[in-house]
Amino acid sequence: MHSILVIGCGSIGERHLRCFQKTGRSEVSVCDANPKLLADVGARYGAKTCSTLKEALEERKFDGLIICTPAQTHLAIAREGARHGAALLIEKPLSVSLDEVDETRAVIAHGGRFTAVAYVFHCFPWVAAAREFLHGGTLGKPLHASVVAGQHFPTFRPAYREIYYTRHETGGGAIQDALTHLVNAMEWMVGPMTRVFCDAAHQRLEGVTVEDTVNISGRHGDVLASYAMTQFQAANEAIFEIHCEQGSLKIESHAQRWGSMMLGETDWTWHTAPPLERDDLFIAQANAFLDGMEGKPTPLCTFDEAVQTLRFNRAALQSAATGLPITIP
Repeated sequence: MHSILVIGCGSIGERHLRCFQKTGRSEVSVCDANPKLLADVGARYGAKTCSTLKEALEERKFDGLIICTPAQTHLAIAREGARHGAALLIEKPLSVSLDEVDETRAVIAHGGRFTAVAYVFHCFPWVAAAREFLHGGTLGKPLHASVVAGQHFPTFRPAYREIYYTRHETGGGAIQDALTHLVNAMEWMVGPMTRVFCDAAHQRLEGVTVEDTVNISGRHGDVLASYAMTQFQAANEAIFEIHCEQGSLKIESHAQRWGSMMLGETDWTWHTAPPLERDDLFIAQANAFLDGMEGKPTPLCTFDEAVQTLRFNRAALQSAATGLPITIP
């Protein structure tokens, strides 16, 4: 059994706690500065609790840390965990700034333990299968990509007005909260975003001022791309399309399926995954992290892939603020 510490007991921290327990491969403890929340979550799942990270790391040796705190704290905690000798699963986004990236990368490399970032689309079977087909070369070179996505955020995160989401400085807003998942998934499929022109606005969500609507025109190298998303729409949907030299690829994530269409064909050939609940995807992510700790192959987002998506986050916010296209190094 692997000893795992979940740091932060908010919505995503509680989900990680529950899903790591369900792997049957880990003993999970939790840590949070909010005593009531910590007591409630600890009692609900029968998990050992610690009120501070310092106390937790001094009390015992952990094999892995799951970092679920506000985004501006991720890298400092990652360095502390790496020095402790733990493997790291860091929630997205990796950070809200590039300032501590090089220092953190060096500390992680010195520690030598497995590190991944929790962009969970890497564990969606329909995304992984579509990526494998795309990289097989049947469709030829990708030339254009698009994503249209959104959901009714208050339905899925009723407490959005009271959490990190309210401020860019803590990882909030649609770009850093939801769009970052979509861009990271597309970068995993077609390569890094290299140019972004972003228009974003607060259109509808009550009680916040950060953007809830985003339109992006960009490039992943030679691949032209567009993204459109809202966080107030009725439908919970995410549709990816990648158009290539010899045909097209489509992922309908909400329908848990992917399809292809070759030039000359008139219908999509669909491949539908067996029905999965949301927790199933996070259990798969937890198992993939434990596999990585054991030296086994894993599809999880690497630290450097997450740094690239962080560069996108920063560029998109800069573009939205200035009205100018931004080139991403």
